[in-house]
Amino acid sequence: MSRFYELTVIDNKGQEVSLADYKGKVVLVVNTATGCGFTPQYKDLEEMYEKFNEKGFEIIDVPCNQFAGQTPGTDEEIHEFCTLKYKTKFPQMKKSDVNGETAIPLFKFLKSEKGFVSFGKGPKALAMSAMLKTIDKDYKNNPEIKWNFTKFLIDREGNVVARFEPTEKMENVAKAVEDLL
Repeated sequence: MSRFYELTVIDNKGQEVSLADYKGKVVLVVNTATGCGFTPQYKDLEEMYEKFNEKGFEIIDVPCNQFAGQTPGTDEEIHEFCTLKYKTKFPQMKKSDVNGETAIPLFKFLKSEKGFVSFGKGPKALAMSAMLKTIDKDYKNNPEIKWNFTKFLIDREGNVVARFEPTEKMENVAKAVEDLL
């Protein structure tokens, strides 16, 4: 059995959720933020969720405040923001850390399976690289989450098959999801 299914997360109501509940589904795990330049990706995520959910697709949304304090609210405030502004219907977990000693086990596992490769090409990629060089000169050589809206794609067997940095085009993420369904 995949180690992914042995893990649990806490939802935004404080209830433990077993990832074994996601067996047989394609899952996208995302660390999110409500006040980030990438926050509009919530719209794309919701569109993917509505398009693919009936085919066995799920999203695990983990809000995180570790990147420039871009998720300052409570779990309730974050949920209200997402449902009102982006009409999200996918499950949202408790605001959690994804890096460092306090990182939740799910993100420790995901980073051990798929490390950082690159931000790709284009203006956003260059901006992210320039900014990260000031924060972590060795950012290219460690698996840490670099910013909000990093995504991990899990196949129906619980294998981590891809990592998408926030600069990845959402249509590429949607295509990868669709290919697994």
